[in-house]
Amino acid sequence: MEDIKPSLLDFVTGEDFFQRILVVESGAYLAELRGRFPTAEIFFVAAEANVDCPDVRTTVLDYREERLPFPEEFFDAIIGDLTLEVVTNPQDIAAGFSTYLKQTGCWLTSFRNIRHWSVLEKLMRGVFGGIVSRLYTRTEFERLLYASFYKEVRLLPLKKKSPPELLERLIDCGFDNFDDDLQTEFWLVRASRSMPELALLKTMFTSEVRAELSRLLHRIEYGVATADSVEKFWELFDAQGMFTDYAAAFIRSVVMHREQFYRHMKMFGTRAELDAIIDECESLYDFDTGNRLL
Repeated sequence: MEDIKPSLLDFVTGEDFFQRILVVESGAYLAELRGRFPTAEIFFVAAEANVDCPDVRTTVLDYREERLPFPEEFFDAIIGDLTLEVVTNPQDIAAGFSTYLKQTGCWLTSFRNIRHWSVLEKLMRGVFGGIVSRLYTRTEFERLLYASFYKEVRLLPLKKKSPPELLERLIDCGFDNFDDDLQTEFWLVRASRSMPELALLKTMFTSEVRAELSRLLHRIEYGVATADSVEKFWELFDAQGMFTDYAAAFIRSVVMHREQFYRHMKMFGTRAELDAIIDECESLYDFDTGNRLL
C-alpha cells in the first residue's frame, strides 16, 4: 500500500499515550512507531506479511474481506494510508474500525482527492482509474466518518502544485478552488471517537463509574427520586475521590437543563464542593436570583 509523505504520524503529539496500536498494511510506519512508543503493543495486519520489525504482532489477512481478530475497544490508534481507496463498502470498513478503538482512540488515515488537478486533467483526456479505486472529496470523506461514529475529524492537506495555465483553465471552466483544493493531492486524516474534552473525561474513571455518574445526573436533572439521587451522587463523588473540575466538566457535557439541575441539588442541602462546581461550570449565572451576572 502506498505510504504518504508527510507522514500520518505528523498527527501524533506529545499528549498521545498509545498503549496499543494497530497498523493496517502500511508497514513503513512500524519502525518509527516502535521508536516513539517503546513500551506499546504494536499489531500489524496485512494481506502479505512482508515486514520484519521486532516485537510487532503480525496477522496475515485482508481487512477488506475478513473481520479483524481483536476485541472491541482494544486499540488507542489505528493507522493506515489510503485505507478506503480500494474497498467496495467504505462506510462498513470505517464504522468497523471505530468498534476496535477505545472511547479515547483515533484512526489515522488518508485519501486521494478527486478534485486534484491531476485527476481532472486525466478526466479531460478521457482517462480515469476509478474502476479499481475510490477517490473522495473532502466533504464526502468527512460525512462518511461522521456517519461512522467518529465525533471529531481533523485534516491536513498534502499539496502538489499544478502548472499555472492548467489551474487557470480549470477555474475558468467553473471549478471552485476553495482552500486551494484543486492543488491538494491527498488529505491526511485524524478521526477520533470522542471530542477532545470528552476524551479527557473518559481517561479518568472507568466506563462503569462514568455510566453511573451520567445516570444520577440525569435523574437529578429531571427530578426522578431527587433526594435519593442527590445522596447517591455525593456518595459516588466521595467514594471515587472526584474533584470539582471533573464534576463541572462532566455536568457541562451531559446535563441539558443545568439551572434546573442545580436547583434540584440545592433542594437537599448544599456543600462547599457544590458551590465550587457551580463557580467552575456556571460562573456567569446566579442560580439564587436567576439573573445572569454579565
